[in-house]
Amino acid sequence: MTNLELQKMANEVRKGIVTGVHAAKAGHPGGSLSAADIYTYLYFEEMNIDPKDPKKADRDRFVLSKGHTAPGLYSTLANRGYFPVEDLVTLRKLGSYLQGHPCMQHVPGVDMSSGSLGQGISVACGIALGAKMSNADYRVYTLLGDGEIEEGQVWEASMFAGHRKLDNLCVIVDNNGLQIDGKIEDVCSPYPIDKKFEAFNFHVINLADAHDFDQIRAAFKEARETKGMPTAIIAHSLKGKGVSFMEGSVDWHGKAPNDEEYAVAMADLEKIAQQLA
Repeated sequence: MTNLELQKMANEVRKGIVTGVHAAKAGHPGGSLSAADIYTYLYFEEMNIDPKDPKKADRDRFVLSKGHTAPGLYSTLANRGYFPVEDLVTLRKLGSYLQGHPCMQHVPGVDMSSGSLGQGISVACGIALGAKMSNADYRVYTLLGDGEIEEGQVWEASMFAGHRKLDNLCVIVDNNGLQIDGKIEDVCSPYPIDKKFEAFNFHVINLADAHDFDQIRAAFKEARETKGMPTAIIAHSLKGKGVSFMEGSVDWHGKAPNDEEYAVAMADLEKIAQQLA
């Protein structure tokens, strides 16, 4: 896809995020919106996947380590054709397969159930090692939150990945600078993130603008070409990206817009769509 096509699709993904969270009256819009461009690039450009055959053996795998941003993953999967976009309004509803955290048993395209912060990267390491042991050539991608990397398990997994030279593993940190209790630097600073991953024998890519598809494309190309060590992409993003009153606001980490706010948010995204037309 061209960058313009990717921008348009990412905007549709954002519409799905806002629509789902509004319908649920609960959820995590801020971190879903900040990662929407990464989600879009992975599923529409980067990964070897087939919505018509979600379990094909040689597919690339994705583990959403920051599982609470499931609205972003669901909207991406729906727009990619794994299930109907119309189902996004059932988010978190009783009986819906689209629950607050992704479940691999019920959601087409989900490779790992996740939600407990810190655990997803460990599973991704196991999947990547499994590929190595079976001489499979698929790649494994995992998306972490920058608040999530305050969890010790993240660094145990990173030590393992570096030691095992898992060059089929790509860790992405959505570095939007905010977590549920405020700025990550105030809660329990994980900075410098890049130096920490380097210390665990990762090749590190600092993605200065995680909403610029030229930069995103270059980062994933570099990751694919890196041999002998895993890659960490530190993706500098804006929490709530695309919705005026959510951008850069910690208040929108984990709450849903009311009807009035929903109308403003969708108008913001529709304005972006018109600019991209």
